[in-house]
Amino acid sequence: MLGADDGARRGKVWVTPGPGSLELTTRTVPALLPDEVLMAVLACGVCRTDLHVVDRDLPAHRPDVVPGHQAVGRVTAVGNAVRHLAVGDMVGSAWLRRTCGACRWCRGGRENLCPISTYTGWDADGGYAELAVVPELFAYLLPTDCDPATTAPLLCAGIIGYRALTRANLPPGGRLGIYGFGSSAHLTAQLAIAQGAEVLAMTRGGPSRDMARRSGATYVGDPRTRPPTPLDSAIVFAPAGELVPLALEATERGGTVVLAGIHMSDIPPMTYADHLFRERDLRTVTANTRADGAAFLRLASTLGLRPEVTAYAFEHADDALQDLRDGAVSGSLVLTMS
Repeated sequence: MLGADDGARRGKVWVTPGPGSLELTTRTVPALLPDEVLMAVLACGVCRTDLHVVDRDLPAHRPDVVPGHQAVGRVTAVGNAVRHLAVGDMVGSAWLRRTCGACRWCRGGRENLCPISTYTGWDADGGYAELAVVPELFAYLLPTDCDPATTAPLLCAGIIGYRALTRANLPPGGRLGIYGFGSSAHLTAQLAIAQGAEVLAMTRGGPSRDMARRSGATYVGDPRTRPPTPLDSAIVFAPAGELVPLALEATERGGTVVLAGIHMSDIPPMTYADHLFRERDLRTVTANTRADGAAFLRLASTLGLRPEVTAYAFEHADDALQDLRDGAVSGSLVLTMS
């Protein structure tokens, strides 16, 4: 239970004082709401969405917000209405933070479309912090012996890739094209291959191409060059709108292209005949549901999915984000606590 002095706890956090900048400071931990838990963060994934928040590609929702929405930590205090989590539990915090629970979307199992949904590291402070607050019903209970650094990327990169793959309508044994090969893509590729798919990767940069090959892609090429065989489905992870027409052109009749990012540059003009005719589908992904997260984490455990991780000390979060901007590293970037 939350102690009388917990509201006065202080911890180091990274905040976003202006576009493109991070600042390390110390803050008092807010008092818990009755349905919230406090966790001591052990690791937090560095996601491209964090970069969009910091660089203001996404509009600011909270001044000086603490970014980070792939946090793994241990519960240190609980609100008085918490029923299923206890001090000492290992938990994960993801992008979707709260929904209304009453709208047609929430009642219909599509809570990711809730009009008043809020998000960790955008509407509320996230996991670039020593201590983080998480609503109990939106926290994932994790095995007590899990590795925080390799578990953290599963909480967004993995879950969003899983949702994108489920929306891709990939037929059994089909050919999946992946445009952009970063943290989410390399987990999605592992999952698709485990389900019997062939993966073709269209990506730039030597590190990303090498990772695509290690992940089992049978073809690795430039995203602006059509792959050698038509695709049954494609997922565009890169936030580059100019790739959307190219992915559609590369997709077989009856195929599906899924856009998996929260932010994308403008899509250039397309024609009905060249890009959408013959029953091609163009779909998007908007966040995820808690059911997506639970289903993916079970699959990840069963299949033994493991991200390739580059770890950074918590004090070097700004270096991690800059490396992500520059495309200097491949795989999943993770902040770890000493």
